Amino acid sequence: MVRVLSDEDVASVLDLEDLLPVVADAFRKAEAGEVERPERPHYPIGAGLESDSSTGETAEPTGTGLCMPAYVHGADYAATKLVTVVDDNPERGLPTVTAQIALADAETGQPVGYLAGNRITGARTGCIGGLAARELAPEPDEQDTLDVAVIGAGTQARWQTRAIATATDADLESVRVYSPSDSRFDCAADLEAELDASVEAVSSPAAAVEDASIVVTATTSTEPVFPGDALEPNALVIAVGAYTPEMRELDATTVERAERVVADVPSEALETGDLRGFPALEDEIESLGAALSDDSPRHQQRGSGIVVVESVGSAVLDAAAAAFVFDRAAERGVGTTVPL
Repeated sequence: MVRVLSDEDVASVLDLEDLLPVVADAFRKAEAGEVERPERPHYPIGAGLESDSSTGETAEPTGTGLCMPAYVHGADYAATKLVTVVDDNPERGLPTVTAQIALADAETGQPVGYLAGNRITGARTGCIGGLAARELAPEPDEQDTLDVAVIGAGTQARWQTRAIATATDADLESVRVYSPSDSRFDCAADLEAELDASVEAVSSPAAAVEDASIVVTATTSTEPVFPGDALEPNALVIAVGAYTPEMRELDATTVERAERVVADVPSEALETGDLRGFPALEDEIESLGAALSDDSPRHQQRGSGIVVVESVGSAVLDAAAAAFVFDRAAERGVGTTVPL
């Protein structure tokens, strides 16, 4: 029997506070080499669905498909996330990115679970920002508060802010949201309703970043999204949007001002538009897994200077998060079981 979890099922058992240590442990396992993470193939989909009757030419692909397998040593399940990215979907009232996660019993290889993957992906990516904020953000001010800037107003902007609020001991004094579209107002309203913080939609990236102790970028931009010279001297920058050479959220000033650059997958982060112009970082970039390891206590992580955390995502986190959600759902009898 295979347990199928809808997005509503996932939402009913997913809790950020409980997920944070699961993601942290997955990072430690990856750092120790105790994971299997093959390269993720990506390929065009939709080519040939239609053709131009006047020219006979085959239509261009409609989007991109990705396959992201992973296994954490000792885990009960092997996971494979299947992702599609279709840029025209918002016009159809559908999400641009859609994901499903298949789980197989690691001992027998038999299928055991099929999970809606968008919420799991959003939450585990949010946990990256939450863990970075907990371990690498500057010490809170005398009032034990943090000021957060969020560039971007989509799903991930919300998950990052939620996870930062959950992971850190300090209270969020203020959250400033910027996006070039009016979506920033909806995002700010949603977050203010969820969080015990003042949340404001602002009119420019500089207005968001000014005086911020943590800056989150969660966009699909191909150009820098805020001026690096506006950063506070000890700011933590969490960049989660760029994952290809063409995508870029950070300007050269931000990277040049950084005392430390940390990444979830350093080798892949160096290929993004944010970092590929800095070949010297190859010998200097740090892994987030090392920063979270037991021999790197929190007090050793925090110092003076700007810290940049670059995230490209990892199927290892999907595998760990999906297993957590699946086991909790099974314990609570959530989901639908079907023969396959």
